[in-house]
Amino acid sequence: MSDQRTAAHAFVTPTEAAALTTPPAVPEAPRPPRRALRAVARWTAAVLVFGGLGTGAALAITSAERDDVPGLATEDDGRWAYPKLSLPALPAGAPRPFSDANTAEIHHADLRELLLPAPAGSTPDKALDGGWVKQERFLAEYRAEDRDELAQLLTDTPPRHIAARGWTMPDGTRARIYLVRFNSTAFATHVRDELRIGVAMRWPLAGAVETEFDESWKSSRAVEGVSSYVLTEKAPHGDAHTRHAYSLAGDTLALIVHERPGEAEAARIPFQQTVILQNQLLG
Repeated sequence: MSDQRTAAHAFVTPTEAAALTTPPAVPEAPRPPRRALRAVARWTAAVLVFGGLGTGAALAITSAERDDVPGLATEDDGRWAYPKLSLPALPAGAPRPFSDANTAEIHHADLRELLLPAPAGSTPDKALDGGWVKQERFLAEYRAEDRDELAQLLTDTPPRHIAARGWTMPDGTRARIYLVRFNSTAFATHVRDELRIGVAMRWPLAGAVETEFDESWKSSRAVEGVSSYVLTEKAPHGDAHTRHAYSLAGDTLALIVHERPGEAEAARIPFQQTVILQNQLLG
């Protein structure tokens, strides 16, 4: 996966990832305690289960150390309580998107199953329920005056599918995630390039016209194969503050948005948490 991690119930560090597949060494003592024998037995059983599942296995994504994201030093750090995540099963013989056997970097899993689930305590967005959405719904995230031009780009470089999920948290923060899969990595990259993601966006979101890169985002959080561009709305903001990110993962481009109404900014830690977790699922 990656060396970036965060979020309760969500990330796996390289050390933890190794622990999922490698049983601990058997103690060298000639008569190990019963507790050690039971531990070895449990790990051996786990390895056999994972080995038997084969290519379509769903590998768990578990918790990471709290210092994987700056400021995660206490239990009450604002992180959202996402459910324990797992990678979806693949069709028989299909490789993961960034394996050596998949030079085209194609996602063979159902795109809807790659969407990050909503965290505990959230209210689902009925219009973005984790299923397919029409192109018009995706375009609605952008300014009205830019939609025709962006629609032409998507006509020239048509997506295969768009899947989306949204929810609202108790503090009013509205979260939305769109996964846009294209026919090839080249098409996804072309759309990313045409967006001209940066401080001056070619097509800014309707709720975040003036943006800047989030300087607290560290490259060490990158998931292998996934490129992320993390932005925040400049102050002073209007009726709401918006954070958003684009993530390019092979044939799929993700748009991740957190929007909080009122004077307070959308919280940085849960936003970065959402980006990291979604990237892990795409990688």
